[in-house]
Amino acid sequence: MPDGMSPAGQLADLVSRFGPPLALMGVIFVLSAQPNLGTDLGTIDLVGRKLVHMLEYGLLWLLWHRALGWRHAWAAAAITIGYAATDELHQTLVDGRQGTPRDVAIDALGVLIAALLVRRFRSGSPSVRSHDREARTGGTGERSGGLTDGEAPGN
Repeated sequence: MPDGMSPAGQLADLVSRFGPPLALMGVIFVLSAQPNLGTDLGTIDLVGRKLVHMLEYGLLWLLWHRALGWRHAWAAAAITIGYAATDELHQTLVDGRQGTPRDVAIDALGVLIAALLVRRFRSGSPSVRSHDREARTGGTGERSGGLTDGEAPGN
Protein backbone atom coordinates (compact mmCIF):
# COMPACT_ATOMS: atom_id res chain seq x y z
CA MET A 1 0.00 0.00 0.00
CA PRO A 2 1.41 3.43 -0.87
CA ASP A 3 0.70 4.90 2.56
CA GLY A 4 2.00 1.83 4.38
CA MET A 5 -1.40 0.96 5.84
CA SER A 6 -2.79 -2.55 5.40
CA PRO A 7 -6.21 -3.03 3.79
CA ALA A 8 -7.63 -3.89 7.22
CA GLY A 9 -6.13 -0.69 8.62
CA GLN A 10 -7.58 1.33 5.76
CA LEU A 11 -11.00 -0.20 6.36
CA ALA A 12 -10.77 0.54 10.08
CA ASP A 13 -9.81 4.14 9.28
CA LEU A 14 -12.79 4.54 6.93
CA VAL A 15 -15.20 3.05 9.48
CA SER A 16 -13.85 5.24 12.29
CA ARG A 17 -14.17 8.36 10.13
CA PHE A 18 -17.40 7.76 8.23
CA GLY A 19 -19.24 5.43 10.62
CA PRO A 20 -20.27 8.10 13.15
CA PRO A 21 -21.91 10.55 10.71
CA LEU A 22 -23.62 7.73 8.83
CA ALA A 23 -24.87 6.23 12.11
CA LEU A 24 -26.29 9.60 13.20
CA MET A 25 -27.98 9.95 9.82
CA GLY A 26 -29.57 6.53 10.42
CA VAL A 27 -30.84 7.62 13.84
CA ILE A 28 -32.29 10.80 12.35
CA PHE A 29 -34.00 8.75 9.63
CA VAL A 30 -35.56 6.38 12.16
CA LEU A 31 -36.79 9.25 14.33
CA SER A 32 -38.24 11.00 11.27
CA ALA A 33 -40.19 7.87 10.41
CA GLN A 34 -42.09 8.04 13.72
CA PRO A 35 -45.66 9.32 13.28
CA ASN A 36 -45.59 11.59 16.32
CA LEU A 37 -42.75 12.65 18.58
CA GLY A 38 -44.75 15.30 20.43
CA THR A 39 -45.11 15.35 24.20
CA ASP A 40 -48.25 17.53 24.38
CA LEU A 41 -46.32 20.19 26.31
CA GLY A 42 -47.21 22.94 23.83
CA THR A 43 -44.61 25.66 23.42
CA ILE A 44 -42.05 23.87 25.60
CA ASP A 45 -42.30 20.83 23.32
CA LEU A 46 -42.00 22.93 20.15
CA VAL A 47 -39.00 24.92 21.35
CA GLY A 48 -37.34 21.85 22.82
CA ARG A 49 -37.69 19.86 19.59
CA LYS A 50 -36.26 22.76 17.54
CA LEU A 51 -33.29 23.04 19.91
CA VAL A 52 -32.72 19.28 19.62
CA HIS A 53 -32.83 19.61 15.82
CA MET A 54 -30.18 22.34 15.91
CA LEU A 55 -28.04 20.23 18.22
CA GLU A 56 -28.33 17.04 16.15
CA TYR A 57 -27.54 18.80 12.87
CA GLY A 58 -24.68 20.75 14.48
CA LEU A 59 -23.31 17.40 15.66
CA LEU A 60 -23.85 15.85 12.22
CA TRP A 61 -21.89 18.71 10.63
CA LEU A 62 -19.10 18.23 13.17
CA LEU A 63 -18.93 14.50 12.43
CA TRP A 64 -18.83 15.10 8.67
CA HIS A 65 -16.26 17.85 9.16
CA ARG A 66 -14.07 15.36 11.04
CA ALA A 67 -14.67 12.58 8.50
CA LEU A 68 -13.83 14.71 5.47
CA GLY A 69 -10.88 16.48 7.05
CA TRP A 70 -10.79 19.76 8.89
CA ARG A 71 -10.23 21.80 5.71
CA HIS A 72 -13.58 20.75 4.23
CA ALA A 73 -16.10 22.66 6.34
CA TRP A 74 -18.17 23.72 3.33
CA ALA A 75 -18.46 20.15 2.02
CA ALA A 76 -19.51 18.98 5.48
CA ALA A 77 -22.11 21.78 5.58
CA ALA A 78 -23.44 20.88 2.12
CA ILE A 79 -23.84 17.21 3.07
CA THR A 80 -25.49 18.08 6.39
CA ILE A 81 -27.91 20.68 5.05
CA GLY A 82 -28.67 18.50 2.04
CA TYR A 83 -29.53 15.69 4.42
CA ALA A 84 -31.73 18.07 6.43
CA ALA A 85 -33.66 18.85 3.24
CA THR A 86 -34.10 15.16 2.38
CA ASP A 87 -35.15 14.49 5.97
CA GLU A 88 -37.91 17.08 5.68
CA LEU A 89 -38.99 15.52 2.38
CA HIS A 90 -39.03 12.12 4.10
CA GLN A 91 -41.29 13.53 6.83
CA THR A 92 -43.88 14.57 4.24
CA LEU A 93 -44.31 10.85 3.48
CA VAL A 94 -44.91 9.88 7.14
CA ASP A 95 -48.47 9.98 8.51
CA GLY A 96 -48.76 12.62 11.22
CA ARG A 97 -45.57 14.44 10.19
CA GLN A 98 -44.88 17.38 7.95
CA GLY A 99 -41.73 18.70 6.41
CA THR A 100 -41.09 22.42 6.05
CA PRO A 101 -38.36 24.65 4.62
CA ARG A 102 -38.42 26.46 7.98
CA ASP A 103 -37.17 23.28 9.66
CA VAL A 104 -34.31 23.03 7.14
CA ALA A 105 -33.39 26.61 8.08
CA ILE A 106 -33.43 25.67 11.78
CA ASP A 107 -31.18 22.70 11.05
CA ALA A 108 -28.85 24.96 9.04
CA LEU A 109 -28.73 27.33 12.01
CA GLY A 110 -27.47 24.40 14.08
CA VAL A 111 -24.72 23.88 11.49
CA LEU A 112 -23.81 27.57 11.62
CA ILE A 113 -23.64 27.62 15.41
CA ALA A 114 -21.47 24.48 15.44
CA ALA A 115 -19.16 25.98 12.81
CA LEU A 116 -18.82 29.21 14.78
CA LEU A 117 -18.05 27.28 17.96
CA VAL A 118 -15.42 25.16 16.19
CA ARG A 119 -13.87 28.28 14.69
CA ARG A 120 -13.83 29.96 18.08
CA PHE A 121 -12.25 27.01 19.88
CA ARG A 122 -9.77 26.20 17.12
CA SER A 123 -8.50 29.77 16.91
CA GLY A 124 -8.48 30.21 20.69
CA SER A 125 -9.83 33.10 22.64
CA PRO A 126 -8.03 36.48 22.47
CA SER A 127 -6.61 35.95 25.96
CA VAL A 128 -5.18 32.57 24.92
CA ARG A 129 -3.58 34.07 21.81
CA SER A 130 -2.00 36.96 23.74
CA HIS A 131 -0.74 34.52 26.39
CA ASP A 132 0.81 32.35 23.65
CA ARG A 133 2.42 35.43 22.07
CA GLU A 134 3.90 36.48 25.43
CA ALA A 135 5.26 32.99 25.97
CA ARG A 136 7.00 33.09 22.56
CA THR A 137 8.50 36.54 23.16
CA GLY A 138 9.42 36.15 26.80
CA GLY A 139 6.62 38.50 27.88
CA THR A 140 8.02 41.58 26.09
CA GLY A 141 5.47 41.74 23.30
CA GLU A 142 8.35 41.92 20.81
CA ARG A 143 8.87 39.31 18.14
CA SER A 144 11.56 36.79 18.92
CA GLY A 145 11.78 35.28 15.48
CA GLY A 146 8.75 33.02 15.99
CA LEU A 147 5.64 33.18 13.90
CA THR A 148 2.71 35.29 15.02
CA ASP A 149 -0.81 33.86 15.10
CA GLY A 150 -1.99 33.04 11.61
CA GLU A 151 1.40 33.78 10.01
CA ALA A 152 2.69 31.24 7.55
CA PRO A 153 6.36 30.30 7.28
CA GLY A 154 8.16 32.55 4.82
CA ASN A 155 6.19 35.72 5.68
